[in-house]
Amino acid sequence: MNTKIKTLGELKKSGYQHKTIKEEIRQNLVAKLQRGEETFSGIIGYEETVIPDVERALLSRHNILFLGLRGQAKTRMARLMTALLDDFIPVVAGSDINDDPFHPISKYARNLIEEKGDATPIEWLPRSARYGEKLATPDVSVADLIGDIDPIKAANLRLNFADEGVIHYGIIPRSNRSIFVINEIPDLQARIQVALFNILEEGDIQIRGFKLRMPLDILFVFTANPEDYTNRGSIVTPLKDRIESQILTHYPKSIETALQITEQEAAIHQDQKDLVNMSDLVKRLIEQISFEARSNEYVDKKSGVSARLSISAYENALSTAERRALINHEKHTQVWISDLGGIIPSITGKIELVYEGEQEGPYQVAMNLVDKAIRSQFIKYFPNPEANKKKRNAAQGGEESPYRSVQQWFDKGNAINIFFHQPDSEKIQQLYKVDGLHSLVKKFFKQANEKEAALLMEFVLYGLASYSLISKKSVEGKVEFKDLMGSMINLGKAGAGEEEDFDGEDF
Repeated sequence: MNTKIKTLGELKKSGYQHKTIKEEIRQNLVAKLQRGEETFSGIIGYEETVIPDVERALLSRHNILFLGLRGQAKTRMARLMTALLDDFIPVVAGSDINDDPFHPISKYARNLIEEKGDATPIEWLPRSARYGEKLATPDVSVADLIGDIDPIKAANLRLNFADEGVIHYGIIPRSNRSIFVINEIPDLQARIQVALFNILEEGDIQIRGFKLRMPLDILFVFTANPEDYTNRGSIVTPLKDRIESQILTHYPKSIETALQITEQEAAIHQDQKDLVNMSDLVKRLIEQISFEARSNEYVDKKSGVSARLSISAYENALSTAERRALINHEKHTQVWISDLGGIIPSITGKIELVYEGEQEGPYQVAMNLVDKAIRSQFIKYFPNPEANKKKRNAAQGGEESPYRSVQQWFDKGNAINIFFHQPDSEKIQQLYKVDGLHSLVKKFFKQANEKEAALLMEFVLYGLASYSLISKKSVEGKVEFKDLMGSMINLGKAGAGEEEDFDGEDF
């Protein structure tokens, strides 16, 4: 459209056709689908589920309710709908509610057009300005959303309170001809929801007994968490009935999808990229933590576990390795399994615990989640220790356990300490002390270089500890690995009076 057009008369001559925002979005969506273009750029994992549902809703010109747990890109989906709007639309100049020059609904615009006719000035509104958003909280009022009578305005203009000119419009009328999003709609008081219903159903607004016919042209998008329906509030039935499409969102269904989301969303400083390498193994462990949390008995499933857990954990893991490298004056390093201790704050702040979890403590629950993630991922890289757990030697029948040499080294009373701030070279030296550890890794990963092999060697120790083949204890800036039987004996001594801080689930 020619944005140089400045008057209503010029707009008429240009052949501009009025259309509602829902029709506008529908037409642009149809064009994108016909051209095979991506409709919601940057949304990963919804290609076969949520996005088709949204496209169908928009083609049907529906208002939409996104229903899902936190961190499921509900608001982002709504914001991306602005890409389906026209670049610019004409509005009556000076209008508070983006009046369409061909279909004015405010008294101001109607009077201006009546007075000036084809000379009525118009402005061009970019699509970036056609988006409104409000987080529903219990203190949100009708005045905030819809408007209120302005007594000062009435006095200055010498208008009585029955005149439309005394109204100060709220955020919804000011979003006329735009997309308007209300997040967490159940948190909105019922009487406010009823006011929204009037806008959706009746096309009028009611302010302090002042009823005004105003058919606003808005695409409404609402978001809600299923938990809200029971814990805080609900969507009033008439309003919910008016929202034509309810679309269920979900968390990533696979590690691969979760990896793509985290890679896309994590804010990594260029210095960290140059200094620290993060292997695919560690990335998968971080994603596995979120998957474990979503099914963990100590975590409140109704609250959900946001994808932001993995994103912040990814960032913290890199920062943990970066800090260690800076302290040790290393020019390059990698994220070790032991560096996952630095992501605990990213976990504790992102999970809601049930009563039993609160008793266990958020720190311990987070540690257990890391341990469970290691256990789950370990069997995707190495043979399942459970299959050979009772086969301590070939004489017991069946194939010899691939972990026999490593276990025997610890059974002889040997132990290994991995310090959290240890330089890479020293850590590698420590790992090579364990008989059979390097040969075990090379047996399954022949192409691994020195640092890759060392990371896998460390992973084996953590994996064997998660399967209770050796013991692991975290204390005073280090992780100690030793034989399980010796640890149990020491635990018995501690119970007899000696101080011993041991937890088989500790990390």
